[in-house]
Amino acid sequence: MMPRLVISELGVTVIGGGLVRPVELMTALSLAPTLVAADGGADRALSLGQAPDWVIGDLDSISSAAREIIPAERIVRVAEQDSTDFTKCLTRIASPFVLAVGFSGLRLDHTLAALTALANVGRPVSIMLNSDDIVFLAPPRLTLPLMPGTRVSLYPMGPARGVSTGLEWPIEGIEFAPGTRVGTSNRATGLVTLRIEGKMFVILPRETLTTVLTALRLPGNSRAKT
Repeated sequence: MMPRLVISELGVTVIGGGLVRPVELMTALSLAPTLVAADGGADRALSLGQAPDWVIGDLDSISSAAREIIPAERIVRVAEQDSTDFTKCLTRIASPFVLAVGFSGLRLDHTLAALTALANVGRPVSIMLNSDDIVFLAPPRLTLPLMPGTRVSLYPMGPARGVSTGLEWPIEGIEFAPGTRVGTSNRATGLVTLRIEGKMFVILPRETLTTVLTALRLPGNSRAKT
């Protein structure tokens, strides 16, 4: 097992080098106050007025200016090239959950790689945020108290199936798989329950973040602005 470097009883925010609005970072930090930068995410954090507590990655992107600001003992180089910087971060964090920002909005290949890491690194539980959405891997059972009309998208990362209540279009009997059948743009009719087999992303509007944290039984500040 990979030794855990960043240990927190609360959530941890991981920032990448993609697009991040100040409100997204502040929302994440209000819920997950330890800030870890994935390599060049250090520069993104500093540009938003936040110095990361740790920088982890192969360090091919962090600027020399950022290196001068962040203490050297808080910059951790992981030289291997078999995993992304996001994966390098996730596998070195011991916390109840991770909120990830800055992993979408610029290079599509980086976004796809981050989603692959999200699907394959089981712990900690990780939720990716951008300006409009949140995405996380569905647990086997999930109950979400959503407002009627809330957009609920399901996207498989392999063969998957499930049973639902509270969706306008139920998913029972559908064989999901990437490249063949996906479940985007469904809608909640009220309380949503899901039973999922296989790897399935749940994609919801960003304003449901604290609802999701509660549903996943993760510690968080319900008063945080989302």
